[in-house]
Amino acid sequence: MYQKKNYDTRRPKEKEMIFGIRAVMEALDAGKVLDKILIRRDMSSAIGRELLDKLNAYQLQAAVQRVPVEKLNQFTEKNHQGVIAFISPVEFYKLEDVVQNAFDEGRVPFLVVLDGVTDVRNFGAIARTCSCAGVDAIVIGTRGSAAVNGDAIKASAGALHTLPICKVENLQNALRYLRDSGITLVAATEHTDQNYTDVDMTLPIAIVMGNEEKGIYEENLKLCNEKVRIPMTGTIESLNVSVAAGVFIYEVVRQRGCE
Repeated sequence: MYQKKNYDTRRPKEKEMIFGIRAVMEALDAGKVLDKILIRRDMSSAIGRELLDKLNAYQLQAAVQRVPVEKLNQFTEKNHQGVIAFISPVEFYKLEDVVQNAFDEGRVPFLVVLDGVTDVRNFGAIARTCSCAGVDAIVIGTRGSAAVNGDAIKASAGALHTLPICKVENLQNALRYLRDSGITLVAATEHTDQNYTDVDMTLPIAIVMGNEEKGIYEENLKLCNEKVRIPMTGTIESLNVSVAAGVFIYEVVRQRGCE
């Protein structure tokens, strides 16, 4: 017997969404920052192809998800024409600009890279810590990352309105760029014997944090210069990712002698 799929989604406010093909195309032309675009999986109309061409021209294909119409219907009962776009409440920065700006201003770059952190509350909490500690930017992937939405902003205590967020299409390429720019990639992982206090964090640095269940993606882990862990002596094997990030971030602050 066929069972209808239950799509577990938080229904956003309509002011956070744009729906309808023409409306989404006009938003793109107006320079709206779109966090995610859901398109009906079987869309094949001429105007639908026009939208896809425009998304390609704006290099937003990575933000597009092809989904069944049932998922679209859960977000709005109005005539969405097979497309819903979610407006980002924050602007995104180019990674290259953030890094170059730090060097130009004579600062030692300090970034945090989140690989597969999908919980918006953890993401927001990490952003709040980053803002307090003077982190230059958080780097996230276009796919497999927490949504930068109102819930994340609330969890960040508003930090996401001021902390630069770099959203990159390919996280591996971003890590290669950082490494080639002279930035040490320090991975937080349990698969090492080296404690986090044993690494020189006074150098240009990017702390890489992974998904709580799977950790850092293996290919990304291979790109990291250093692998460090937080010693665990209790019965629980790991910390919440936002707590662990705070430990690493403030070790950088401690080593750099910041007040």
